[in-house]
Amino acid sequence: MRIARSLLAACVLALAGPVAVATPAAASTPIDKELSFTCPFPLIGLQKLDVEVKASFDVPAAPGGTFTTADLAVAVTVPDKSARGLALVGAASIEGTASAGVTLANGSLTLPLALPLTVAKTAVPASGPFTTNASGSVPPVQLPNAGKTTLTIGGFSARLTPKKADGSFTGLGSFTSDCTLDAGQDPVLLSFDLGTSARDYGVTGSTTLKALGATAPLTGTFTGFTPAFDRTRAEFKVFGFVPGTADLQLGPDGPQTGEVTGDGFVAHAKLALALPQVTLFGLPVADAGCRASAPIPVDLKTGPGFALASGGPVSGPYAIPPLTGCGAFTAYLSSLVQGDGNTFALTLTAR
Repeated sequence: MRIARSLLAACVLALAGPVAVATPAAASTPIDKELSFTCPFPLIGLQKLDVEVKASFDVPAAPGGTFTTADLAVAVTVPDKSARGLALVGAASIEGTASAGVTLANGSLTLPLALPLTVAKTAVPASGPFTTNASGSVPPVQLPNAGKTTLTIGGFSARLTPKKADGSFTGLGSFTSDCTLDAGQDPVLLSFDLGTSARDYGVTGSTTLKALGATAPLTGTFTGFTPAFDRTRAEFKVFGFVPGTADLQLGPDGPQTGEVTGDGFVAHAKLALALPQVTLFGLPVADAGCRASAPIPVDLKTGPGFALASGGPVSGPYAIPPLTGCGAFTAYLSSLVQGDGNTFALTLTAR
């Protein structure tokens, strides 16, 4: 049991290293988070360990900037029983290294990271609790994409060595423990939306509706990765001779994301489509609540000659789902409009 207690103390120290991985957190905001891990150790089996992580972080204001860490501090309080166990096997100090696993997700980028850490050499008292600290050098990380960005902690592996006062090994030698984050906890250390440096464009262009065989002009705005179009009208003919019109209102539906790619971007838009007025032979045939039954996803990509500073061409295909809320003619109108093969052909101009 004495050896088991010393191993547990060493285990606690091991965790100090990994949580240091929690490094990148909220922009210019300190964090103070407690997490528990389960670690297997010789003789004593699985043990649950608690660690407190403190740090402050700087998040870039726009894609392409760097994500930096400062004031990282990981503190582990080793209880009296573990201190006594270490002392009984002759340990006067304990030290080691750790490799912590975190995952950085930035837009469409998912980057697994393994961060090396150092468990500082810490004196072990004959009895009573003591605190040990761990640290590591966390290099700045460039965030290329706009959109949701998160830092999530996973497991860690620690290699620890208790030593006697003369610097020689105790009977424990050095040992490795692979630890996992306990279930039921929030593993996200940081979550934020990285903007697009407030880029704002005016929009001109058109959308082609394949099923209707019609093209409608478009104007509006494009801010960040969020398109918003003015109400427009498509003119069409059913069976080649029955004249009709469809008023279209396209706008953002929920959060919009995307990535900057060089001097262009890809906007992962989700659009709501409303058809507030549809006519045949000049007579209204749809209720005012006529709309697409689901958000319309579309990847709007910049084309040749586009520049973030000035604008340029943007295009993307999309599919229209069935309509709803159109009244007695919902099914018929839906058959005229729904389907894939629709396109946006836009020109953005910086404002």
